[in-house]
Amino acid sequence: MSDAVRLHGFFRSSASWRVRIALHMKGVAYEQITYRLRAGEQRSPAYLTVNPQGLVPALEIDGLLLTQSLAIIEYLDQTRPGSPLLPSGAAERARVRALALAIACDTHPVQNLKVLLAVQALGHDEAASNAWAHRVCEEGLAAYAAMVENSGGAFSAGDQPSLADLALVPQIANARRFGVDIRWPRLVAIERACMALPAFSETAPQHQPDFIA
Repeated sequence: MSDAVRLHGFFRSSASWRVRIALHMKGVAYEQITYRLRAGEQRSPAYLTVNPQGLVPALEIDGLLLTQSLAIIEYLDQTRPGSPLLPSGAAERARVRALALAIACDTHPVQNLKVLLAVQALGHDEAASNAWAHRVCEEGLAAYAAMVENSGGAFSAGDQPSLADLALVPQIANARRFGVDIRWPRLVAIERACMALPAFSETAPQHQPDFIA
């Protein structure tokens, strides 16, 4: 079994950022392998042998090849001690997963590059596809804000960061790229609490070796 840990991703990929946060929180050192998404490198024959979906991230760890960011994070949470990312109670776990999925299933995939290129292929220009992304991000974050409005603690589900926060913070960054005003005080406060932690700040896109301004 290989001891090497390799993260296939891209600095701007919010799904890759989720996994980088988890790896940092779990103290797992890793090598980054970059795929420039707008250049289509994630659809190269070589990478399709890694992930037939042609998506990032993918993680090589423990002799395994894992895909889908939330599945990767849950694997790390179950196999690496410290900094638990899911609560111990069934009800609390369900709530954290629901928050994470509100971003990872119902927001991010509807505004990612693959969808925006499909919108343009239907005859719309880049401004129209960006307007679509703006709308999706705004609606998704508004729903998330409502879901956490009355929750206690500095983070989405208490006083420790969870899987939900690993989904939220990269999505806020995505939303800003599309001109969304992050006008929800609760989300602003959660983001601030997260970004005060090295696991979030040091794994941010601008600090990655493949960062391009």
